[in-house]
Amino acid sequence: MKASRILTAAGLLAVILVSADTLAQTTILRADGMLDVEAGRVVTPATVVVEDGRILAVNPESLPAGATEIDLSGLILSPGLLDVHTHLTMEISGDWTNRPVRETSEDAALRGVAYARRTLLAGFTTVRDLGAFGAGPDVALMHAIDRGDVIGPRMIPARQSISITGGHCDSTGFVPGVLEEGPEDGTADGVDEILQAVRYQIKHGAKVVKICATAGVLSFEGPVGAQQYSDAELRAAVEETHRHGLKIAAHAHGTEGIKAAIRAGIDSVEHGSLLDDEAIELFKRYDTFLVMNIYPPGVVDTSKMPAPIRAKAEYVFPRREQSFTRAVKAGVKMAYGTDAGVYAHGLNAQQLAVRVRLGMSPAEAIRSATIYAADLLGVDDRARIAPGLLADIIAVAGDPVQDVRRFEDVRFVMKGGEVYKQP
Repeated sequence: MKASRILTAAGLLAVILVSADTLAQTTILRADGMLDVEAGRVVTPATVVVEDGRILAVNPESLPAGATEIDLSGLILSPGLLDVHTHLTMEISGDWTNRPVRETSEDAALRGVAYARRTLLAGFTTVRDLGAFGAGPDVALMHAIDRGDVIGPRMIPARQSISITGGHCDSTGFVPGVLEEGPEDGTADGVDEILQAVRYQIKHGAKVVKICATAGVLSFEGPVGAQQYSDAELRAAVEETHRHGLKIAAHAHGTEGIKAAIRAGIDSVEHGSLLDDEAIELFKRYDTFLVMNIYPPGVVDTSKMPAPIRAKAEYVFPRREQSFTRAVKAGVKMAYGTDAGVYAHGLNAQQLAVRVRLGMSPAEAIRSATIYAADLLGVDDRARIAPGLLADIIAVAGDPVQDVRRFEDVRFVMKGGEVYKQP
């Protein structure tokens, strides 16, 4: 009799635990409205049912009994935002020019824990991470987030960028013998070494490949716009990356390097600072994405940069804004990338207002950080609030189509059905 009672109690406890677990997986969100990013407007009402990490229903006629309800009155729901150009394991602060020889990949990964958390709580539920110092700290961070060990967005890491010797994505500014790198570290010259570099990054966890087609701003090599890889080398990188089923992004500031990258079949041009009419025409002809990192005012203090870098920054930044306006008017396809890490993480949404100031409509700016970004990444399971998609949902106070700055104060964050921030 006693054994029977114990068995019954255990059985009841199991039922209770299973029931609790089942209920915890079903959540109802109630808000004042929700953003339809495709239509570019807020619609009402807004009742979203989430189950097992995905959106089960939107404004259904009936609701599941016993589900957890979250009252988000006064807020507007939006799909989680996407940033397709971040550097989650670094930040330009302190003695950043010497950090590559003073810190390890492990240091970078641990720095990334705080940066990833900031990014997610700012409403960015997916990021593409384009290049890290060291042996794959961004891949390690991705794994830690996927396991649930740390808090952060979904990551698509590039590991180490591919660069010519002494180029923008090589570690420059040091005496010979210090931090000399080869194809396994992303520094590659000639077609054979490029193939080796691309294959090595993919072998060790890269989910996208980044190649530096031109010189850059935050490095000590030559003119900011100079093309650094030949046409043949760029084609080799593109063909090898695509053979592995991945996409490839090209860092490119200078006009000729931008054109060469597009003709080579690159999937996205990052920065794209110095555009002419031919470059704009090529973007449209090849259907290539442009990812312009136009920084919000005041977030980058050029006065604290080394003189050679400061001179390049002061040359490029205003011209990049002019190029952005030209590209918008021409209808070039754009996705949202901030270059977060060049300035403080967590401020990613501030670029939305810059895009609007430079001529992009609020609805298009939001699409660039949602459905257009998802298109570039090749993912169709996010960036909208619709049944069957990932429950990556955020909420802001007010209509973001009327004022995109609403995204600078995200009040609620859900990723994969799990709530990370709420009023």
